[in-house]
Amino acid sequence: MFKPRFILPVLKSLQRSTNSFSCPCVKPILKKNKSVLQSSHIHTSLLRSMFIQTQETPNPNSLKFLPGVKVLEPGQTIDFPTASTAYTSPLAKLIFRIEGVKSVFFGSDFITVTKADEDVDWRVVKPEIFAVIMDFFASGLPLLQTDAVPSPDTQINEDDDETVMMIKELLDTRIRPTVQEDGGDIIFMGFEDGVVKLKMQGSCTSCPSSVVTLKNGVQNMLQFYVPEVISVEQIEDEIEIVTKAEFEKMEKRLKEKETSNET
Repeated sequence: MFKPRFILPVLKSLQRSTNSFSCPCVKPILKKNKSVLQSSHIHTSLLRSMFIQTQETPNPNSLKFLPGVKVLEPGQTIDFPTASTAYTSPLAKLIFRIEGVKSVFFGSDFITVTKADEDVDWRVVKPEIFAVIMDFFASGLPLLQTDAVPSPDTQINEDDDETVMMIKELLDTRIRPTVQEDGGDIIFMGFEDGVVKLKMQGSCTSCPSSVVTLKNGVQNMLQFYVPEVISVEQIEDEIEIVTKAEFEKMEKRLKEKETSNET
């Protein structure tokens, strides 16, 4: 039976190891308290019978919507990086129909929507998202189809060695809850030759500070408690790689068109 190593949260030692854990995408665990939530800009909108809140995230292109009702089970998340991946969620499909929406992410009590770029105005897109969310929950339809598989809390498997168990435990108890408060998630994908492989989701996917988050935040904390960890690496699945390539091609064509129009 696995007996996890005893984690002694000595304040001074932890502060030394997490001084660089100050990336705006993942705030220091010890400093995450009510003052942080009170300082965040929370806007509210009373739409008919549903009270929907929006909260800014460290990613300027992502906004967190809190409908005031359960979205998924506690600890669960599910990511829809593209419209084609939203076939398992009627709500996600409706949100993707709004012009300017790039990706959708569900948490236990929130929905994160990421817009395509800075040119998309939240003042235009946000009311449409409000209406879609409100109408959907009022309809009573299921949020997900039966074949949808949310990302659960990182489960410790019987064949996991002690190092992997420690990594998963730290991700679940110290890192993922904080990331989810910022509208995203970090999923454990594997551990090999001292390298922890993680996948960023939600607001963290396109956040300008995601690399800093992994290297100066998550990596420092894991190395502090698990000496076997050498580094942390972000991985992308095939869909994300193709989507990013197509998006870069589209940006290039738009820039070329603007240049030709100027001449």
